[in-house]
Amino acid sequence: MAEDRIEVDTGTGELLCEIRDRVALITLNRPEARNALSDQLTPALRRMIRQCGDDSRVGALLITGTGTAFCAGGDVKGMGSNSAKAETPIDERIADLRIKQRTLTGALVGLRKPTLAALPGPAAGAGLALALACDIRIAAESAVMTTGYARIGLTGDYGIAWLLTRLVGTSRARELMFLSERIDARRCETLGLVNRVVADAELRDAAFALARSLAEGPSQAFAGMKDNLDHALATDLLDSMDQEAAYMIRSARTTDHKEAVRAFVEKRKPAFVGH
Repeated sequence: MAEDRIEVDTGTGELLCEIRDRVALITLNRPEARNALSDQLTPALRRMIRQCGDDSRVGALLITGTGTAFCAGGDVKGMGSNSAKAETPIDERIADLRIKQRTLTGALVGLRKPTLAALPGPAAGAGLALALACDIRIAAESAVMTTGYARIGLTGDYGIAWLLTRLVGTSRARELMFLSERIDARRCETLGLVNRVVADAELRDAAFALARSLAEGPSQAFAGMKDNLDHALATDLLDSMDQEAAYMIRSARTTDHKEAVRAFVEKRKPAFVGH
């Protein structure tokens, strides 16, 4: 069977995107800068997250980086050299960053499709937030994570505090933010920062295989699961169960559920259609 591959124009060579087997593979492509975010890459990434989220051909998103890094976060070398930004009133700069955060990691968390990050190497600062905003993270054995902000005298952005606290708890989040240590992949797995660690040479294939399996899954049920899991963070048990009851009964009426039951009886793989 021929592989289904669709190249997507991102508007810049700093970000690559293709849709293959219902997986949108989004690749940060600044290997010379460890895939640090830039004025070309970041807007393109925002567009691709929104576009792939709305694209019916996409069942799952997989974000990775070219070369030996995932994303080094902001371009530190350019932080002190932009005089135009320095002269912009502080209220305008705050409002601008709020919009940028909401349309990047905020939009990624808000997607109702499964999202994955494949880390071939370091994820730092906003690059770490980008990885943590995905549902699932797979890391190569040589990958490392660091918040990095304390090392350059900054407090953190792109949801890093919210994401870390929910993944590793209050005490660990403070440790990771204050110390800005480089955490190797195996410790990241132990802490819950990554879901799986694989050999470097196996990362791309393993991450894509997992993304493809999710892209072929019951998309409506996945969207409901994400709603339930998000809701559970901000409510009590009884309220959470009330929402689960409503979603469960609705999902039992879908074509995908009926197809899955038939497939189970017939001992075959279900063919989900998304409704």
